[in-house]
Amino acid sequence: MAGSPEKSSTAQELKEQGNRLFLCRKYQEAATCYSKAINRNPSVAVYYTNRALCHVKLQQHDKALADCKHALELDSQSVKAHFFLGQCHLELENYDEAIGNLQKAYNLAKEQRLNFGDDIPSALRIAKKKRWNSIEEKRINQENELHAYLTKLILAEKERELDEYKEKQDDNQNGGDPAKISSKTDKYLMDMDELFSQVDEKRKKRDIPDYLCGKISFELMREPCITPSGITYDRKDIEEHLQRVGHFDPGHHESSDPGPADPQPGS
Repeated sequence: MAGSPEKSSTAQELKEQGNRLFLCRKYQEAATCYSKAINRNPSVAVYYTNRALCHVKLQQHDKALADCKHALELDSQSVKAHFFLGQCHLELENYDEAIGNLQKAYNLAKEQRLNFGDDIPSALRIAKKKRWNSIEEKRINQENELHAYLTKLILAEKERELDEYKEKQDDNQNGGDPAKISSKTDKYLMDMDELFSQVDEKRKKRDIPDYLCGKISFELMREPCITPSGITYDRKDIEEHLQRVGHFDPGHHESSDPGPADPQPGS
């Protein structure tokens, strides 16, 4: 008795069926096909990265992480495995891990001369920006706590001096002037606020706006130049890119590789 069509399908056919379902945005069904392909042949890394991408779309990041790690055990040079790992860590707010994986994906794509357009650089910029924002948020919270603590100490000192003044008045002794005590306290508070304000201003000055950062190096552009597509790059970065990869804009998706523009499963 002949087996069912599904049972007789090869791993490659199941993977291609999964690709078609993925393109129809049937991510759960596509993941099921990739799982069947893995059961047929568990030694192909692309089956795991394809299923990982389905998990990314379904926001099942733990499953996606597991698939990416399995793919890297089979192929440590898999650009998409590192890319999807980076995306998952970014969603999970593991910014250091995200940056590490995305930088690895970016470097591997360059070495393998694969064109993923701006997808990987864009994700890397977002990860670096979010890590910076996270660090800044923690620092600002610490500054606010310190400001509140110092304010409390200054006001407590004011209350102590006023209480001391009242005790001396009750004992008919000379003490400090309440007006002077209040004036001194106000000056301390104003000086402290000014100091914190200066620190905040210095922090703002060291922030580099996104539009001044290169799309390839992610650093401050020294010699900006505009490509025909209207995207600005640092001259040395775009010249290196053109020499290494070829004469196309790195921000375009004109490549035979099905890179994850809206990420697609691998062939």
